Amino acid sequence: MDTIFRCDFAGTATSLPHFWEHTVGSDHALMALRADWQEQLRRCRDELGFQYVRFHGLFDDDVGTVICNNDALLYSFFNVDQIIDFLLSIGVKPFVELSFMPEALASGDKTVFHYRGNITPPKDYSVWAALIGKLVAHWVERYGLAEVRSWFFEVWNEPNLHFFWSGSQSDYFSLYRHSAQAIKAIDAAIPVGGPATAVNAWIPEFLEFCSNGQIPVDFISTHHYPNDAFGTEGQDTLTQLSKSERSALRDQTRTVRAQAGSLPVYYTEWSSSSNPRDPLHDEPYAAAFVIKTILEANGLVQAYSYWTFSDIFEENYFPSIPFHGGFGLLNIHGVAKPTYRAFELLHQLGTELLQVEGSHATVDVWVVRRGNDATIVLTNFALPRHQLETRVVRVILRNADAPIKATIQRIDEHHGNAKRHWQQLGEPEYLDARMISQLHVASRMHHDVQAFRHASDLLELDVVVPPYGIAAVALQFATAAA
Repeated sequence: MDTIFRCDFAGTATSLPHFWEHTVGSDHALMALRADWQEQLRRCRDELGFQYVRFHGLFDDDVGTVICNNDALLYSFFNVDQIIDFLLSIGVKPFVELSFMPEALASGDKTVFHYRGNITPPKDYSVWAALIGKLVAHWVERYGLAEVRSWFFEVWNEPNLHFFWSGSQSDYFSLYRHSAQAIKAIDAAIPVGGPATAVNAWIPEFLEFCSNGQIPVDFISTHHYPNDAFGTEGQDTLTQLSKSERSALRDQTRTVRAQAGSLPVYYTEWSSSSNPRDPLHDEPYAAAFVIKTILEANGLVQAYSYWTFSDIFEENYFPSIPFHGGFGLLNIHGVAKPTYRAFELLHQLGTELLQVEGSHATVDVWVVRRGNDATIVLTNFALPRHQLETRVVRVILRNADAPIKATIQRIDEHHGNAKRHWQQLGEPEYLDARMISQLHVASRMHHDVQAFRHASDLLELDVVVPPYGIAAVALQFATAAA
């Protein structure tokens, strides 16, 4: 027996709100007009429970919100309305990112990505504020004040990176001030926040700026990824980290939680890597990372928005390879990756998290109650190329009745892993309908019987968890155990 974990099944539970379902990320606004993007988001809403979606580029010229014609500004909110109309029709709300700079308002010509989002400050901040005010007022008129009050407005994206903002910190603070004041001039109850930074940056400075200037701020937003969080980019960084840094994102989140004070914290981007072509995004590694990272963030954040729900994504170009290491939970054909299945397991969990005793260098265990039932979640995770072996984990539940049914679902190299089947097909770049159907089948999880022992009030289970594996044992009881 490799390790033993214990839990008092009648013990006091802490709350486990499904904060990871609050928001999910996407590419840029124009993609939301694609039928396949819409189909995938509808599926994610239905199967994973996402409530909001966030994307870049609402003001990019390809969306056409404002242009200059004969020195006059022309506004058109038709395309953005089409996007919002669709979101609301499927029960999803926008987490509005106010970016990037329309060419007609821009002070320069620096752009980012294939779709050329302008990253320069406005020539005139008052004109930018007028755009924000016009759009929000239009949405209030179209959708009603109560609806717009339920949205979130985040100013820009990662302004601490020159890749996304050519101005200074002071320039961003000015952009935030004009944006927030324009929104609050429409209605004081519409939520607005920032600084939307990468690497958990600028939060104390941002809050000091808002406090000194009496600038409204309703929430803190920021981003982090396990590789860029350590000051360098690329998977090689991860290989150098010690085993103790498996929970580095949790530790950073604790710091941000303390910095934010009484304000809600919304992580509006995170993933297993900031590399848009990381093979691990398509593999069980990322799924185990997702489970561990999310459950360790409980109690620290109000939202934890995974980047992204789909590989229908064209920041650099639109790929044709089915598994190319994209950020998405679903690939370009809508085939579920292991990360999708991880969110599916999380969606099935209850909201009562019990305390678990025990520790192991690579294994983590959580026990979650849901009404009369419960789920034991196990992961076997290490950072890339650290030593990782199959583990046999014994879980002992005290004060537990014998379940009338115990089943196990798995995500690992041989379960819920469509990429493996694609590799067995010879890694074809273009798929026919038969291949896509096979990949959908390979992506599924299955319920198998889980053996257990019960004596007196002790319930014992031995669970085999392979490298980068996830095991979720569902226990069904006749009556509540507590």
